[in-house]
Amino acid sequence: MRRILLFFTLLAVLPAHAGLFDDDLARQRIEQLRSDVNALTQRIETVNSNQINFANQIESIRSELAKLRGQQEVMTYELDAAQKRQKDFYIDLDNRLRKLESATGESTATPPAAPIDSAQETRDYETALNLLKASKYKEASTHFAAFLTTWPASNLQASATYWAAYAHAQAKDHKQAATLFGKFAATWPQDERAPDALEAQADSLKALKAVNSARDVLQKLSNTYPNSDAGKRAKQQLKALPAKKK
Repeated sequence: MRRILLFFTLLAVLPAHAGLFDDDLARQRIEQLRSDVNALTQRIETVNSNQINFANQIESIRSELAKLRGQQEVMTYELDAAQKRQKDFYIDLDNRLRKLESATGESTATPPAAPIDSAQETRDYETALNLLKASKYKEASTHFAAFLTTWPASNLQASATYWAAYAHAQAKDHKQAATLFGKFAATWPQDERAPDALEAQADSLKALKAVNSARDVLQKLSNTYPNSDAGKRAKQQLKALPAKKK
């Protein structure tokens, strides 16, 4: 009898245990789902944050590229302008040389020895000039120096002095460049290249960290040739230079 009662008691209790088991499993699944949802939410937030940072980085890069393009355009323009000025110098110089050759040939037709010297003078000058055009600045400066010594009475002394100074400047020999540019401006103040020579002299002095001397040259350029392009640039450069040291 007792066994029968125990049997029926177990039958009554088992469904209750089964219900409790099902509830625990459901709770575990719900907690797992919540954990998965939270993890997924965090991942989405991380992805969104990364996308925002990435978009900001792209915008920053685009801005930097636009800035670099602008700088490149300015540098290209300045380079083209500098090359054009240099080419104009060469053309003007060659025209003067041809005129000089014609005039020299006519004036030295009578003396027998003069044409030979004149021809050698022209060859010496052209040798130095061709080296300059080939961007062989050290060699050009050496040949111009030899020309100035060999032909002290030459009508090409002014041009040789100017281009010798230019060659030294391009070869980074700014001390000699400043000296020769200054000599050119002082010796041939009426030459159309005199303002450019003073500006180049100031540039060489600034390269030598001689700021006070550069300021003096720019002031002279601004006062002496105020209407020239170099004179106008000198006024702007004077504003940008630091105060003169005493």
